[in-house]
Order: sequence, then C-alpha cells, then structure tokens
Amino acid sequence: MTITEMLEQSGLLTLLGISVVFGFIIILMCSMKLLHFFVHITKLDSKSASETTANGSAQVSKDDGAVVAAIAAAIKTKEGK
Repeated sequence: MTITEMLEQSGLLTLLGISVVFGFIIILMCSMKLLHFFVHITKLDSKSASETTANGSAQVSKDDGAVVAAIAAAIKTKEGK
C-alpha cells in the first residue's frame, strides 16, 4: 500500500467519522426538541411555570434565609482560620 493510498483511506475514514458525529448530534438535537414539544403539549412543565414570578425569577422560600446565614457563617469561619 503506497503513501497516497493510505492518505486517501485515512481522509475517507476521517470524513466518515465526522459525518457520524454530526449525524448523531443532529439526531440528538431533533429528539430534544421533540421531547420539549411533547412536555409542553402534555403540560408536564406547568408546575415549574407556576413556581416562577411575573419577572421569571424563582420565588424565594422561607428556608433560603437560613441557608444564606449558614453559608455566611461557614465563609466567616473559613476566613478566620
């Protein structure tokens, strides 16, 4: 097998590999869009939509204050050492 034949074969193999990868990515994107459409049609995302406020940010629960205080205390303790 000559060097030109090997280069030709490796070029074809590279193109085949790139085609397979891009084909898989396209199929993955289409299936994700189809799943998004299915979830939207069946109203499975209605719970998450009702938990957001008018401006689109998530509502703050009462427990978030305690979590923030615990994180702040941990940071203060860490900086003190």
